[in-house]
Amino acid sequence: MLTSFLTTTGLVAIAEIGDKTQLLSLLLAARFRRPLPILAAILVATVANHLLAAALGVWLDDLLGDEVLRWALGASFIAMAVWTLIPDKLDGEAVTFQKWGAFFTTLVAFFIAEIGDKTQLATTALAARYSSVVLITMGSTLGLFLANAPVVFLGDKLVARLPMTLVRRIAAVFFLILGILSFLGW
Repeated sequence: MLTSFLTTTGLVAIAEIGDKTQLLSLLLAARFRRPLPILAAILVATVANHLLAAALGVWLDDLLGDEVLRWALGASFIAMAVWTLIPDKLDGEAVTFQKWGAFFTTLVAFFIAEIGDKTQLATTALAARYSSVVLITMGSTLGLFLANAPVVFLGDKLVARLPMTLVRRIAAVFFLILGILSFLGW
């Protein structure tokens, strides 16, 4: 039980470093310079997004047989390991609805940016593996929040000092290990 929460928190926190939603956090922090509403919106958007992702994961766990799920999870974790090695960027998307304010702009932009993101897909896969909507949602939300809160407060000073290639490689190794363990039935 605690293992699922801690595994999810750690994996999502590491996978989020350098992710497009972390870059979005940096952009929003620079634009609004209001960390508390930005962090509150990130929290609300992440809970909503990852709750849906975790519910989907548990549903898939119930729908698929153990053998199919084991191989699907192994393949998805290994795919996430490869995906983690690819640097993210904002794809030129600018947040143009500044008139909505820091909270609402962050809420909408963050929720949309997280759809189909590797941390959302990791949440789905981890929920399928551990069959827990609540613990996985809590762990993935905490992990994402741990990676984004320093960026909102410290911005480019923090991001510029992190060796992003090393961080991506570490995250990829963790996803690879989970993939192998899934293939082995652990």
